Amino acid sequence: MLNVNLKQEVVKLFEPFYDQMITSFKDKIHSITITGSALTEDFDRKYSDINSILTLKEMDLKFLKRFAPLGKKFGKKRIAAPLIMFPEYVTKSLDVFPIEFLNIKLIHLTVFGEDIFKSIDINKADLRHQCERELKVKLIDLRQSYIASLGNNKILAQGFINSFSGYIPLFRGIIYLLGQNPPESNTDVISSLGELTGINTNMFMDVLKDKKERLKLSIDQVNAIFENYYSAIEKLGNLVDEIDV
Repeated sequence: MLNVNLKQEVVKLFEPFYDQMITSFKDKIHSITITGSALTEDFDRKYSDINSILTLKEMDLKFLKRFAPLGKKFGKKRIAAPLIMFPEYVTKSLDVFPIEFLNIKLIHLTVFGEDIFKSIDINKADLRHQCERELKVKLIDLRQSYIASLGNNKILAQGFINSFSGYIPLFRGIIYLLGQNPPESNTDVISSLGELTGINTNMFMDVLKDKKERLKLSIDQVNAIFENYYSAIEKLGNLVDEIDV
């Protein structure tokens, strides 16, 4: 039986997967952890996938071969392919993926086995370095996406929407670098980032609203969002570059 702290709609979707894992692979599994929007108010029953982590006692390629055919079955039920890890991998990867592990630490629920994510230590120097790199990559992606859209506002707007989920973990990382505990919900993250940095983050709210409500934006609206988007990311890059950790 899954943890009662989960939303009932999440329990209904995830429990068959959980039962399958325990029935078929319990002897190989160190822990099962749910993470991401399924644990927050941002979860949308129609569109959100349930993300999870299967931590194995040790890496086992035979397990992967046995597990792989289940992906199609559960993917249709909005259970995303879980991240496969093992304890030693986690401890040796914190310096490489500090943004990702920070977000797991902040938003996770271990429903089977030992919770190894609650006590992981995120090094701020490693986090600052990854945040700076990610912001620079975002600027490149924005420029390339704008050119590739060929002036088509639908393509450009969809590009913002498709990439938006990747910004939220990054924003939590920046908030953490600035000495605050990052919020869980997307809107609170965006608001907190704006308050802490003094940078206008309204355009991120616009994209979030567009993502939720499937709005039809004019080319002028999309261009305005692009300009403000680009300016905000550029300013965040300069700010992160100056953080002394």
